[in-house]
Amino acid sequence: MATYESIIKIKGTVGDLVFYNLNGKNIVRKKSGFNKNAFKKSPSYEKVRQNSSEFGHCSKVGKMIRKALEKFIKESNDPLLYQKFAKVMTEIKDLDATSERGKRTVKNGLGTKNGKTILNNFQFGNKLNLENVVSISSDLESLSLKFCKETSVDNIILITLKLDFENYLSEKYEESISLKEKDELIFKKYFNNENLLLHFVVLKKDQKITHMGFI
Repeated sequence: MATYESIIKIKGTVGDLVFYNLNGKNIVRKKSGFNKNAFKKSPSYEKVRQNSSEFGHCSKVGKMIRKALEKFIKESNDPLLYQKFAKVMTEIKDLDATSERGKRTVKNGLGTKNGKTILNNFQFGNKLNLENVVSISSDLESLSLKFCKETSVDNIILITLKLDFENYLSEKYEESISLKEKDELIFKKYFNNENLLLHFVVLKKDQKITHMGFI
């Protein structure tokens, strides 16, 4: 791209050059070599199409999860959280060993032990994650959270996410419990085990978030 000065102001295409005005400046650039039809059909673009499809999927899943947790995430004070979380979605998607390239999914990646570990270890900005802090177990009707070590908090919030990976929609239930020297806390179970569920926990002290993350 370059600027040019001329008595005659040109707009449009001349040969392989494109002329236009941008912010008051006359700009000239070469035509792009990109061909939309070739991108859709040419075998030489196959890997690019695969990467594009998976990137779009990861972006949508990441947005779906972040939107469901928005009121907590905004307190992480991390302007780059969007990019970091998108990278994590890609890492999890790459663990899908059952789908062909171009169709790998975050859902299948989360079905692996390593996928869950990557998500659980993710740190939201300046808030500590829950590694070695809280564990979760479940029975038919409830979820049980247990502190793995002594932690100075006075409120715990559990958000259960049911994700629709086909339509990129989510359902969630949120429950809060004030702590009174309890080692174990019981929360109601809102979804059955047939669904892939994510559990997000927020720990607060004096109404400020100290820890948050997936468990």
